[in-house]
Amino acid sequence: MMLGRSQASLLVLLALTLASCQSEDKPPQPRFVSDYRGYPGTAEAESQRRNGGYFIEFRSRYALSYGHTYVVFGRADKSGRMINPEVAGLAPATLDPGPYVIGHFIPVPAETGASDGDLQEEYRSASWRVMLTEAEYRKTVAYIRQLKAKSRFWQASVYNCNAFVADIAKSMGYKTPSIWLRPQQFVTELREMNGG
Repeated sequence: MMLGRSQASLLVLLALTLASCQSEDKPPQPRFVSDYRGYPGTAEAESQRRNGGYFIEFRSRYALSYGHTYVVFGRADKSGRMINPEVAGLAPATLDPGPYVIGHFIPVPAETGASDGDLQEEYRSASWRVMLTEAEYRKTVAYIRQLKAKSRFWQASVYNCNAFVADIAKSMGYKTPSIWLRPQQFVTELREMNGG
């Protein structure tokens, strides 16, 4: 029996989704800080790190599943501590595992705010903080708010948390890795691809 085109496409998407879940996370990766252009240790990045300033942090965390990718953004004080940070990420809009499982096959309703564990250090698996000027920060936050308003569905192999964060990174001019990576690998490769 031959598979129809739609059945074959579904099998390919399922295979890609399952393949992305097969690798294992590493221990928590070091924190990295760069300026907007992705260069670590520049005078601008060092000045902002010493004096506080605006930032966006691409982050991944461990979870019972294969993890979660999201961004944290706001201001940092002189010691680098976040001041009233905001979180944006894409995840199924429920704690019930049923829609999460179904979302591996069909789109399910999503939420775009903070989820449990996003700001807890013990769950952070990788992060890349990018220091921004006030103008860069305002432009990036405006894009995040627009993206949050239009992102209504999550689907593991088509539009997942990595794809949501990739859209933010692309709006800033960054190259992005495959959305089918595990979150820790996605954030690490994002940083490495952009010189951070």
